[in-house]
Amino acid sequence: MHSQPRIPEPLNLIGGAWVPARNGKTLDVVSPSTGKAFAAIAAGGADDIADAVAAARHAFEEGEWGQMTAVQRGRIMLKMSELITRDAEELAQVESLDTGKPISQARADMVAAARYFEYYGAAADKVHGEHIPFMAGYDVKVVREPHGVTGHIIPWNYPAQMVGRTLAPALAMGNATVMKPAEEACLTVLMIGKLAQEAGMPAGAFNIVTGEGHVAGAALSEHPGIDFISFTGSPEVGVIIQTNAARNFIGCTLELGGKSPQIVFEDADLDRVLPVLTGAIVQNGGQTCSAGSRALIQRSIWDKVIARLAERFENLTAAPSEQDRELGALISRKQRDRVQSFISESNAPLIARGKVASDAPDEGFYVAPALFGPCDPQSSLAQLEVFGPVLAAIPFEDEKEAVRIANDTEFGLVAGVWTLDGNRQQRVAKALRCGQVFINGYGAGGGIELPFGGRRKSGHGREKGFAALHEFSTIKTIVHNHG
Repeated sequence: MHSQPRIPEPLNLIGGAWVPARNGKTLDVVSPSTGKAFAAIAAGGADDIADAVAAARHAFEEGEWGQMTAVQRGRIMLKMSELITRDAEELAQVESLDTGKPISQARADMVAAARYFEYYGAAADKVHGEHIPFMAGYDVKVVREPHGVTGHIIPWNYPAQMVGRTLAPALAMGNATVMKPAEEACLTVLMIGKLAQEAGMPAGAFNIVTGEGHVAGAALSEHPGIDFISFTGSPEVGVIIQTNAARNFIGCTLELGGKSPQIVFEDADLDRVLPVLTGAIVQNGGQTCSAGSRALIQRSIWDKVIARLAERFENLTAAPSEQDRELGALISRKQRDRVQSFISESNAPLIARGKVASDAPDEGFYVAPALFGPCDPQSSLAQLEVFGPVLAAIPFEDEKEAVRIANDTEFGLVAGVWTLDGNRQQRVAKALRCGQVFINGYGAGGGIELPFGGRRKSGHGREKGFAALHEFSTIKTIVHNHG
């Protein structure tokens, strides 16, 4: 790794200026790999949020941003994509240090972050309205317009990717934005803020306020000057966000996690299945909303699959991010302890465990990957989002039971279906109650073009693809009586 990547100062980006929190306070940034503080961020609060919302409102209604054409907005975003690509290595070094994830995963995140700005930069001038045939003497058109000022509360697991995922479509539609990144990991968000300025982003179009969720995040979600809000995080906080949005009579997009199943039928190609079953639960330490945290395995092949899966788990190692092993440390001591409690309190048999590297610092937040099974489909391990490298294996007899078990949680985000039977592929995909289904695969390298979102406790609304542009816009019907 580079020994000295540039670490951002503890400042907020408000109205084009980098300023300290109004209260003058900062928060320590702790490295998950070592458990030690290595930087600081501004401890923003309600006053900072109010300043940022006012700056965004001015940019949208009176400033240069609100006067720009879609083509001009798109060109700025394409430039941002170029700059993220230019600085990808330094961004990845900081992301790895900040989140504890292996450096190769952080590098992949930068590729995805750049791609978001490329995709939405190119799409900015391609969102069209429609003409509606109506009565004689009338001309009716429907146009898409930005909401105005949008709020963005993003999580700590993929900071740079999440900037692209939620910010880029909002900017493409012409909204002015206020972002509150997670206090646990947000340094690359600040770095991308500087790149936005270098790309020519007008003052106030993109504002960043760091701080604690229950302070700055709460202030943003409650602010009456926000016209739409996007949140990714826990279902519990999602309820608060949605309630605050309702009080202000605005819309919101919520992505709240999942308990995603991968269903392995007896005719599946196991050489393709096994690496994905393993990777989908240990990638980013299992701290992924769409992690494949339940492996539903047909009973006729249970012993064979479990034996091979156990061998893979036993060869997994959690290690400091610079070692670039299968997974790094979890984000915080609190998260590590939470995941460990799931492991220690599980009543299911422990089939296999990976290990923590012998030279991993004792103060780091490491958890050895764990494979449990057979798990009761109603157990906490099979029902609750662990958000760590813990896989619950569950046997099933037939297609009907597989679908029943897969759908029998409060979540509905992503699912994987592994079978070579084309008819079964379609039957099961249609029967699963979730937002995305992958057949003979899982995940899509960021899936920038693919609408993403959940049902039930996984939230509502859609990110990614053109669906995100629709979320970050509203329609207006214009009726002209020309006689």
